[in-house]
Amino acid sequence: MTLETLKRSLPPYAKDLKLNLSNLATDPALTPQQRNGTFLAAALASRNPGVIAAFVDEFAADMTPEAVTAAKAAASIMAMNNIYYRFAHLVSNRDYQSMPAKLRMSVIGKPGVEKADFELWSLAVSAINGCGACVDAHERELRKAGFSTEAIQTAVRIAAVVHAVAATLGGEAAFEASELAEA
Repeated sequence: MTLETLKRSLPPYAKDLKLNLSNLATDPALTPQQRNGTFLAAALASRNPGVIAAFVDEFAADMTPEAVTAAKAAASIMAMNNIYYRFAHLVSNRDYQSMPAKLRMSVIGKPGVEKADFELWSLAVSAINGCGACVDAHERELRKAGFSTEAIQTAVRIAAVVHAVAATLGGEAAFEASELAEA
């Protein structure tokens, strides 16, 4: 499935999502690898097989195998970290914030691509997963690496649109299934 096929599968009320996908797919605020990896990591975080397939087909071919693996690793490690650090941030007992996580996270230190690109993809996934502590940490690292506010915002915009596409398509599938069940 291509990006165009994915856009055609969206219902008419999601026209804004179609337009945003088109604009973000060529946004110059990120390098092609950064942009493609952000789309791929966000798609993986969306957990929607159709969205994942579309973005793998559209963007993975233009990435190195190492970058594809790193985008997958960012989605994977953040799926774990976002739960843990969101808990530590939200729980009333502040003792958890000072305790070591005791979770293996070695891919963060050696992601196989530029550390800043991995941080960008981790930020996008953390935004989707709603972990404020992780969003703050990754944004801070990106600023240290020289990323502009615009580049960081672009990655989060990609995450927001990819997540909205996945939610819309998932919602449409559920709605159609419920209508069919009633008939």
